[in-house]
Amino acid sequence: MPVFWLDEHTIEFPAPELATPEGVLAVGGDLSPARLLQAYASGIFPWFNEGDPILWWSPDPRFVLFPSELIVAKSMRPYFNQKKFEVTFDQDFERTMRNCQQSNRTGQSGETWITEDMIEAYVEVHQMGYAHSVEVWQNEELVGGLYGISLGKVFFGESMFARTSNASKFGFITLVQKLKEKGFTLIDCQQQTQHLGSLGARPISREKFLQYLDDNKNVETLTGSWAQLLSE
Repeated sequence: MPVFWLDEHTIEFPAPELATPEGVLAVGGDLSPARLLQAYASGIFPWFNEGDPILWWSPDPRFVLFPSELIVAKSMRPYFNQKKFEVTFDQDFERTMRNCQQSNRTGQSGETWITEDMIEAYVEVHQMGYAHSVEVWQNEELVGGLYGISLGKVFFGESMFARTSNASKFGFITLVQKLKEKGFTLIDCQQQTQHLGSLGARPISREKFLQYLDDNKNVETLTGSWAQLLSE
């Protein structure tokens, strides 16, 4: 299948089903907040190396986690029982994203995929109330976290990091439990990893994933800071 070229004058994307077998749908465009939000709502996300054109992806299958299927391993329970970490939300989005920048994504070595342009764009989306961060602290030190975008009752996870064992897993589990309480139906994990699979994530077809997004279109989004909303 062809890869489509985007320009900066329209934020419309081709149908996700037209992506290549590897999942590449389009090249080019920009990282404006309007385009990013349109992409996620359509089941599309950017992933590219510094200096390369922007690549837009819609893989099939899609790796997702249904909050009701979250797995908390026995080995993690002492962490929660003993409250080994403290978790906050939207306390330091840019710092969390920059820590993720220093962690390589599965399947990609060398250069980071979180470019300075990506950071600038997602910080702007965060300021609009759609992008959120989870911070994990130990002795007042930031030791783990993750960030992503929320639309309706779907959270689109982007990246996570850990400076100490199980910190990111602790933050992710806490987030999923909070989102389940708020009625979220789906956590998008994008591509398969053993780490997320151990937490209950599994692949579904792109067709089914897009159906969930279609059902999600008219659902109210919890915009603004999650600092208080998810700490209640």
